[in-house]
Amino acid sequence: MSGLVSVDDALVLLGRNRLTLQTETVALDAASGRRLAAPLVARVTQPPAAISAMDGYAVRLADVRAPGAVLDVIGEAPAGLPFRGEVRVGAAVRIFTGAHIPEGADHVVIQEDAERRDGQVVCRKSYDASAFVRLAGIDFLEGETLISSGTVLTPVALSLVAASNHAELHVFKRPRIGLLANGDELRPPGSVLAEGQVVNANPASLSALVRAWGGEPVDLGIAGDSVDAILRRIQDTAIDLFLPVGGASVGDHDHMRAAFAIAGFEPVFEKIAVKPGKPTWLSRRNGQRVLGLPGNPASALVCAHLFLKPLLLDSFSLQILPAELAEPLPANDAREQFLRAVVQVSGQGRLVVKAASDQDSSLLKPFLSANGLIRRMPNAGAAPAGAVLPVVMIGAL
Repeated sequence: MSGLVSVDDALVLLGRNRLTLQTETVALDAASGRRLAAPLVARVTQPPAAISAMDGYAVRLADVRAPGAVLDVIGEAPAGLPFRGEVRVGAAVRIFTGAHIPEGADHVVIQEDAERRDGQVVCRKSYDASAFVRLAGIDFLEGETLISSGTVLTPVALSLVAASNHAELHVFKRPRIGLLANGDELRPPGSVLAEGQVVNANPASLSALVRAWGGEPVDLGIAGDSVDAILRRIQDTAIDLFLPVGGASVGDHDHMRAAFAIAGFEPVFEKIAVKPGKPTWLSRRNGQRVLGLPGNPASALVCAHLFLKPLLLDSFSLQILPAELAEPLPANDAREQFLRAVVQVSGQGRLVVKAASDQDSSLLKPFLSANGLIRRMPNAGAAPAGAVLPVVMIGAL
């Protein structure tokens, strides 16, 4: 398929043209943010045995069903040093959080409810059911699949990895993302600008997003407004995904798609019926991909969230949340639109969203506060305040 496609069709085509990545094994301390290349299977059971959830005394429940029970303390069980004997009738073992429950015991009297008297303990309360005992395997079992392949490893996931006794992980290599700007007028940040020149702002934000989504940004620089200038910068065969920004409209100086076509890349789609972001395009050559983004900074950021993120995270559907409009919105035109917006939680616990007052595709300041994109379908009618609309989150609440 090529030509103009819808947002949903673009996501389908991105899924059919996902990045093909090699894998590698990395140490646990180098795995944060990486994507698992194989399911993670527990090597141990956690906890490996019944353990105490509190400091106190391990006893037989039958011995403490009435208040005032007096038990002989026959030993202690600190964490890591299990008590080797058996808790028989009328006996108790001093136990600490995380220690193994001794044989014969099935309950822990917490120390707040116990009074120590020489070699005995008095249990002040009565108990009807076993408590403060964590049974073996309540977290996970040896051989259990804990994390599926493709999952991005968060700090919480890494804690689970470590607890399941893995020191290394099989992960996908970070995709190398070649960022390429285009335009004779562009200059790097910090430049002294002549009349007509502008700062090339897109690489700073896009590089940060690439890193956040698990990729390795490669700066291919700024190509001038000619096919040859672009061709000189796209020779790296180790790039997994070229990310050209700008140069894909219909002006006399827009040569990006033509240059990649000369380099052997075949079009998958050439435009998306979306605002902002109509010039977004996708091409492929063997294992390499090209995702072209619009040159306007706001358009590039919106389309990065909609189309680059799925490629890097290998997840090709928009994560939609319903939110109530804080203010009314006018009817939409024939092109699907994503409005920069602020999403908050109301006092009633509902999500409330307010669109930025100016949606011009060149404006960056609205992104300072925006944490969501309101999705407006083609030809959608006016939406009153209180209407529930779909929102794509691009930041934290």
